[in-house]
Amino acid sequence: DAVLVQAAPFERPPVTLARLGSRYAGITWGRGDVALLDEYWWKTRQVKQWKIAPDHPEQAPALLYARSEDDRYGDPGEPLLQPDDSGRARLQFTADGKGFYRVGDGASAEGDRPFLDRVDLESGKSERLFHSQAPYYEAPVAMTDGDAPRVLYSRESNDEPSNLYARALGGDAAPVALTHNAHPLPQLRGVKKEQIRYKRNDGVELTADLLLPPGYDPKKDGPRPLLMWAYPAEFKSADDASQVIGSPHRFNAISYWGPQAFLAKGYVVLNNPTMPIVGEGDAEPNDTYVQQLVASAQAAVDEVVRRGVADRGRIAVGGHSYGAFMTANLLAHTRLFKAGIARSGAYNRTLTPFGFQAEERNYWQAQDTYLKMSPFNYAGDIKDAILFIHGVDDNNSGTFPMQSERMFAAVKGLGGNARLVMLPNESHAYRARESIMTMLAESEDWLDRWLAAPAKDGKR
Repeated sequence: DAVLVQAAPFERPPVTLARLGSRYAGITWGRGDVALLDEYWWKTRQVKQWKIAPDHPEQAPALLYARSEDDRYGDPGEPLLQPDDSGRARLQFTADGKGFYRVGDGASAEGDRPFLDRVDLESGKSERLFHSQAPYYEAPVAMTDGDAPRVLYSRESNDEPSNLYARALGGDAAPVALTHNAHPLPQLRGVKKEQIRYKRNDGVELTADLLLPPGYDPKKDGPRPLLMWAYPAEFKSADDASQVIGSPHRFNAISYWGPQAFLAKGYVVLNNPTMPIVGEGDAEPNDTYVQQLVASAQAAVDEVVRRGVADRGRIAVGGHSYGAFMTANLLAHTRLFKAGIARSGAYNRTLTPFGFQAEERNYWQAQDTYLKMSPFNYAGDIKDAILFIHGVDDNNSGTFPMQSERMFAAVKGLGGNARLVMLPNESHAYRARESIMTMLAESEDWLDRWLAAPAKDGKR
């Protein structure tokens, strides 16, 4: 791609600012002598960022970084922005004008540790000004520059919800709390969370958040029914797929949308176990989708059983959208799970023939892959109970309601245990209180029916 600029009143021809080796991915504007230009190539997941001078197109762009988008450990972060006089977001420069700031997730082998860096415009080198420290998750939001620079950041921990703090940079001054949000559900303050690591049979390292309900001690109480909730992702490198995702210090937020609500029922929850689908080099990730998905699920089940928090006969799996697609595939190709919850998913890939998720090839280019990935084609192999939930007015192009209706009909018609719940007036994400309560009630009944609800005293 080429990037051109044309000055108002647009009487002179446009001038070329840069010619890129891949596709244009956006500009972050700063001043006449500084802007950041991004380019991206989907096939290789490669991203590059250049420093350009909009007012001096004769100056050659300077490369700031080139890396894989999937490499979270190597992510330098995003530029810190502030509004200009007209309210538009612009780069926030240092007080001396010789640098700008970046904020990032700070992904590492210890989990995410957000940071704030100062980047020198001349050399491109970064200086770390702020770095999140355990046992907190601290994410920079903004900063003030000048004689006494201060950083504004959010801070949270497993039992403390996010609050805003301010702290002076370069000194030992204690942070000052600016907000005082209380725990919204103090009765669930005792939820225990651990970020766990385990390996797939091909050596890819996996990550998950293991959450235990309040008062539960695996050594004393033994294994509990467990709900696993996941969403697959594609990678071009096994090393990138093995990187740790998330932080062990995030607040244990309980939302109706995820699986955490079932901690209140005494279930153990395995949230966001990574399900990487890897295609190295010229290989397409989805050509081995089912094999890799099953291997990831097997590794997760083996790990929770090894830890003594679950037994193999009382584990359920669930997900929304592509996670629902995953759920149906796992029940079609394994007997690892006693039950499944599939919300707003797609199950017949011939109904999404021009690509889906990260799949670029159309159906006619990769018929075998489309057919093998479609759990609809294996509906007769689903021997364990599956609950389908879908919004009647789902307008997401890949997950029309027909997907759940036909998948349910196939499983039920072939003798399987299935239930279909259609939520009126709902799209891909559910909004009405009645819909949300129905979703939770149906999911609760399904889990209790097939996993046997744990008693309040911790005994089955």
